[in-house]
Amino acid sequence: MAASYDRVRPEPPAGALDWLVPAGCGVAVDLAAGTGLFTRALLGRAAQVVAVEPDERMRAVLARRSPQVRVLAGWGEEMPLPDECADAVFVSTAWHWLDPARAVPEIARVLRSAGRLGVIWTSRDRSADWVAELDLLRLPGVTRPASDPQHPRTLDQVRARLDREHSVTLPDGAQFDHVATASFRFTRTITVDAVVEWLGTNSRFIAASAPDRAAGLARCRAALLERTGGGDVVQVPMRSWCWRADRRSRA
Repeated sequence: MAASYDRVRPEPPAGALDWLVPAGCGVAVDLAAGTGLFTRALLGRAAQVVAVEPDERMRAVLARRSPQVRVLAGWGEEMPLPDECADAVFVSTAWHWLDPARAVPEIARVLRSAGRLGVIWTSRDRSADWVAELDLLRLPGVTRPASDPQHPRTLDQVRARLDREHSVTLPDGAQFDHVATASFRFTRTITVDAVVEWLGTNSRFIAASAPDRAAGLARCRAALLERTGGGDVVQVPMRSWCWRADRRSRA
């Protein structure tokens, strides 16, 4: 699965990186870095890039593909980094894995005064109906009642769930100011096979039964082939949702 993540998940557009990464960034930390898609996007934008990732399989892919990056085992709630060592900490499509009550103070600890906390989600743009429908088609609840009440049943529910997921709520007393948000749209040209593989990397989908996964991916493949008229390549509308804030001065 780690190899699939690295092969088929999308990279952020340059505009999103321009907005997120502060000018003159010295040390940038990619937290919950996975296989390093966002880590590698930071190269050239920061003088030093450090990746922190708890999963050994993900770290192995990251280290193999990014030899110029310092790769560490760690969690958002407990980073193996000294105080005030970083100019920026980024979380890409992994904020939902963190416990903000513990992770936000830990991020504030490693950031220098005025350091940047940036959060980004890069995925399919579900404002297009046919893209949002893929989320419904892959879910077990399409063919029979789902045991998970969080499974969306309509396009509006798909979009509402994403609005909830693509947001950051800081705990009381968080040492951050200048909160801002932005989004960036782009198009990804990708094969139907790669889209199907990409759809299969969602954590909720992985937790489904093997028959449900196979049926869901078959439905998605059929919908994509109908979209392309049987062609092998599809243009997928994409979007990066971005959030940033600056650490308050310790002075």
